[in-house]
Amino acid sequence: MGDPIWRIGERAFDCSKRTLVMGILNVTPDSFSDGGRFLDRATAVTHATRLVDDGADILDIGGESTRPGSTPVSADEELERVHPVIERLAELHPGVPVSIDTRKADVAAEALDAGATIVNDVSGGADPAMFDVVRDRGAAVVLMHMQGDPGTMQRAPHYDDVVGEVHEYLRQRIEAAELAGIDAERIAIDPGIGFGKDLDHNLELMHGVDALLDLGRPVVVGPSRKQFIGTILDLPEEERVEGTVGAVVWMVVRGAHVVRVHDVREVARAVRVSDAIARAGA
Repeated sequence: MGDPIWRIGERAFDCSKRTLVMGILNVTPDSFSDGGRFLDRATAVTHATRLVDDGADILDIGGESTRPGSTPVSADEELERVHPVIERLAELHPGVPVSIDTRKADVAAEALDAGATIVNDVSGGADPAMFDVVRDRGAAVVLMHMQGDPGTMQRAPHYDDVVGEVHEYLRQRIEAAELAGIDAERIAIDPGIGFGKDLDHNLELMHGVDALLDLGRPVVVGPSRKQFIGTILDLPEEERVEGTVGAVVWMVVRGAHVVRVHDVREVARAVRVSDAIARAGA
């Protein structure tokens, strides 16, 4: 199956042309890598602009940490963090799609009204109203796999066949989204690296990420600074850039279409090279 189109707002991104880089901006006090750094709105907007300058094609804004063991926050608190940032970024960078990283339909609705055009949902659309919000506003959506919830997901996750089970889950969520009336070309999928997976699960999933390509939707991957890199290299979050690049390049060569990362400049450069090699002679 060929590389799919991903429709975001009025634009259609042809994933056969190049890999898209999604820059992470966590407007939270407790995200695993950058929690507390960008709570101030001006600082958040400045950092997002830096990500765009460094090569981000998409900005992913989150107001609730979903790191392992995290505690949920209310929709009001989440919106208070992200709404003004999204509004300002939509004004400053109208050509750069903004994604709202949320599990809550109410948050997604207000974020889309403020200027976001993508909903990045780590729960795969678990909120019963989420698909209605996405459909009614013509938004794009990323449906992710997660075993359990952020508070409990790393307590002995188990799979008989992690690649096969993630594939089947994502197939079902694509089907559910389409049945809810969401245009198939607005749907992307994410295998959920680090979300309810141990080291071996993550490695198997990344090794076999090309198994998801037959679902016909853009594959988003988010290995950035995650614990599996720290385990392999015995390094803290701030020293996992090279490990992130290694994981990204492997998955891009295997067919991943979108990479969600903190270190945009380094990853964007690596992706440009790996894209050029992978598409040589195509």
